[in-house]
Amino acid sequence: MNAVSIFNDVIGPVMRGPSSSHCAAALRIGRLARDLMDGEIDEVLVEFDREGSLPLTHESQGSDMGLFGGLLGWEADDERLPDSGKALADAGVALKIVTVDVGDEHPNTYRLTLRNKLEQHKLIAISTGGGMMEVLSLDDVPMKMDGGYHETLIWLPKGASYQFDADEVIVHDAGEQQIVQVKAAAFVSTAGLHPIAVKKLSPVLPVSSRKDMQVPFTSCTEMLERDGVKNTPLWQLAIQYEMARGNFSEREVIDKMINIVRILRKSIAIGINGTSYEDRVLGHQSGKFQQLMQANRLLDGGALNRIVLYVTALMEVKSSMGVIVAAPTAGACAALPGAVIAMAEAMNLSEEEMAKAMLASGLIGVFIATRWTFAAEVGGCQAEGGSAACMAAAALCTMAGGTLKQSIAAASMAFQSMLGLICDPIANRVEAPCLGKNVIAASNALSCANMALADFDPLIPLDQVIDAAKNVSTMMPREHRCTSLGGLAITPASLEIERVLAERKAKSCGPGCGSCG
Repeated sequence: MNAVSIFNDVIGPVMRGPSSSHCAAALRIGRLARDLMDGEIDEVLVEFDREGSLPLTHESQGSDMGLFGGLLGWEADDERLPDSGKALADAGVALKIVTVDVGDEHPNTYRLTLRNKLEQHKLIAISTGGGMMEVLSLDDVPMKMDGGYHETLIWLPKGASYQFDADEVIVHDAGEQQIVQVKAAAFVSTAGLHPIAVKKLSPVLPVSSRKDMQVPFTSCTEMLERDGVKNTPLWQLAIQYEMARGNFSEREVIDKMINIVRILRKSIAIGINGTSYEDRVLGHQSGKFQQLMQANRLLDGGALNRIVLYVTALMEVKSSMGVIVAAPTAGACAALPGAVIAMAEAMNLSEEEMAKAMLASGLIGVFIATRWTFAAEVGGCQAEGGSAACMAAAALCTMAGGTLKQSIAAASMAFQSMLGLICDPIANRVEAPCLGKNVIAASNALSCANMALADFDPLIPLDQVIDAAKNVSTMMPREHRCTSLGGLAITPASLEIERVLAERKAKSCGPGCGSCG
């Protein structure tokens, strides 16, 4: 697959829903499935492996909502997403979701069988974390797609000749036929080929892939070696990286991040003003925190209190299906932007300075995503909250004028203290203890940024910390990796909250509602 992009894999997507690995990734899988059927879908069979994360979480954590929206052709931030199930039923699509025993290696595996009056296709894809996905096979033929290319799939008789001007052409054996997969910046013409069938799958990522694309480095070690004694600020190195990855100008990279900052600031304001949503565990709480903070009735935390306010506001927006940015995931969407924007405002910094700090954090995220994952289903909450703390610490240190070495030290120290963090969402919703873990991640980031500015020694290089987290995840029980089978998720109180929410939702849906999957 292609090199990690800050805007594809780390800071983004702009989305609605409780979980990026569930909602946004499922939506992207659904979009590709829709294109495979030329937009005409009569029936969908969705199969989840019994040992994966999805049988118990697909409804409550938004996989259904995202997948249905994708099958309808919607975007990840579409305001209609909470009602995508009903919309799919209203569109006449017959849906069936079943649990199967197939031994899928990845816990977030989607097996889709799609039918219309003319054809049937089977698509297997995985959600890899932070909204990213990867197609594994089509009609039982191994085939890789990550949504970064215009993909033209051409069914031809074996031995047929062809020639395309494309980034990559891959020929797949499909029994008596061959499937020619053409990856390019635009769909290719099949004129004169007389194909058996042609399918055109549009890209679903904001930063496209391209031939012979090269990035200057893929690890922290490589970056430091390349920079040598120049001590280039981390945000500048991030711009250099994304310019190479996305074929952007420096101004384009900065402006793209400024746009994300503006989305986040708007969402923070919405969260503080108050949000409502029936199917959630926690209600609006950030507003009272603001009132007490302004009345000096909280303990004096300085700028940290503003950070807590912004983090909780963003989490409330997420839980009310408002617009958030997965940074690096939806479950950990608040720690990084809440810390950066709150501290920047306390320091009277501009949105461009906020964007530069976010870019610095994005480069740290590149190193994590390249070596490991952001998916809690794979790595526990250390992959989400731990990554967010790591990235936020580097951003805050950068924003305070810290050196490259200090910013990396801050990231390393913040991640070290988050290793082993499990993912155990209460009542199967990505709200609590996620709220507290986002606050902890942001608080940890602030502390480690200040320690790094004072030249505290992190001892362990960042790349080695990431590798250690990966090793920890391999020893973490499945029950503690976002399956709702361990930790707080199985306490009596959690199970009772889940029962009450299910009962409430059943009453509000009424008979014949298609929104529950």
